[in-house]
Amino acid sequence: MIALEAQPFEFTFELATCALVIIDMQRDFIEPGGFGESLGNDVSLLSAIVPQCRAVLQAWRAAGALVVHTREAHRADLSDCPDAKRNRGNPRLRIGDAGPMGRILIAGEPGCEIVPELAPLPRETVIDKPGKGAFYATPLGALLRQAGITQLLFMGVTTEVCVQTSMREANDRGFECLLLEDCTESYFPQFKHATLEMVRAQGAIVGWTAPSTALLAALSRAEPVPR
Repeated sequence: MIALEAQPFEFTFELATCALVIIDMQRDFIEPGGFGESLGNDVSLLSAIVPQCRAVLQAWRAAGALVVHTREAHRADLSDCPDAKRNRGNPRLRIGDAGPMGRILIAGEPGCEIVPELAPLPRETVIDKPGKGAFYATPLGALLRQAGITQLLFMGVTTEVCVQTSMREANDRGFECLLLEDCTESYFPQFKHATLEMVRAQGAIVGWTAPSTALLAALSRAEPVPR
């Protein structure tokens, strides 16, 4: 059993029954020219967490535990992208439009891929999701149950939208969840702060939060999962 110093209190887990879920670390959100920038956002806020995410991912891989990556990705014909989603705001580019990295948030396009620093390995699970939550219209829940997973560590973007939605979905499905505070970010820093407070309020009503340094220290002392 691994114990982490966390908020609002200690979080304990076993590597064999815990998965690292990396939410939407895609070029379209993190690199200039993508969907995030087309909405008028400063994408450098999100790209700043890539080194911390990479350190956690490398340590988690070395520990032999399960890794899940998600991508917000739609079909080329946009049949899984309702107007209520595509027509929000006043972006320079909308989902499905041609951008500098291909069509925005369309599966298979360069911009839809995960940033190279966090690229999935062949053995790692990649979930394409048409919504904000990782469980909506995806096989994620069934895959986790089949693997015997009961707890989830989250990192990724954006904190208040896809990360928080996925954590709440997971909580409703009975998973215990922890969010790595410095491995998640928002285009609006105040939204990230508010989300962290909401997640861990009322005795971890949605989940725990902790810095990645606490996880890395714990993993350095842990025995890897037998392969």
